[in-house]
Amino acid sequence: MADLITPDLVDLDLAATERGEATRSLAERLQAAGRVTDLDQFLADVRAREAQMPTGIEGGIGIPHCRSVAVTEPTLGFGRSTQGIDWGAADGPAHLIFLIAAPEGGGAEHMGILAKLARKLIHASFRESLHQARDPEDVVSLVKKEVLGQ
Repeated sequence: MADLITPDLVDLDLAATERGEATRSLAERLQAAGRVTDLDQFLADVRAREAQMPTGIEGGIGIPHCRSVAVTEPTLGFGRSTQGIDWGAADGPAHLIFLIAAPEGGGAEHMGILAKLARKLIHASFRESLHQARDPEDVVSLVKKEVLGQ
């Protein structure tokens, strides 16, 4: 199994201004890395999940996620937005966006990733480290250490 997150799955200057555009931008990175086989199917699955309940959480975070037949292996994409994107959270726009992609038959694995990530995102120090990351490698190292315990 490949790493959950790699530098090519990180965009520290996410230019998108709205949720769908941001999701597409990150999903294109997943597709380019060979982790999503059908971009349109994957995006439809993310939209369907978002329609159930927005995935914005307090602290300027967006965590779009889904299981999809178009996903080859569990993957985490990350984008950082300077201007912020409305992700449906009560406290305002998201500046840190995590796209969690799990294979359709992946069981509870993506929920475990989501839970671990959410527990870390509660901590201002973790969010601040993501805001201060100088390059994609910094984000990968931080997530591997703090979220995955690697």
